[in-house]
Amino acid sequence: MRTFFGMILGALLLVCGVYVADSIRTSGAANGEVAQETRTIVNWDVAAHDWNLLKTRTREQWDKIASK
Repeated sequence: MRTFFGMILGALLLVCGVYVADSIRTSGAANGEVAQETRTIVNWDVAAHDWNLLKTRTREQWDKIASK
């Protein structure tokens, strides 16, 4: 149980760390730097869209299973 909890906690810390690192970075266009140097690690808009899509599909499947 502790191993499972540790894996979940580690994944959450990883995602939070990447989000904070991406939030701290400034835009390359604003600084006049090359965009390659200041690219974010994750496209958070796409990640949020995929997460919402997964939640919607899961909810639809659960409703389908629960109605039987």
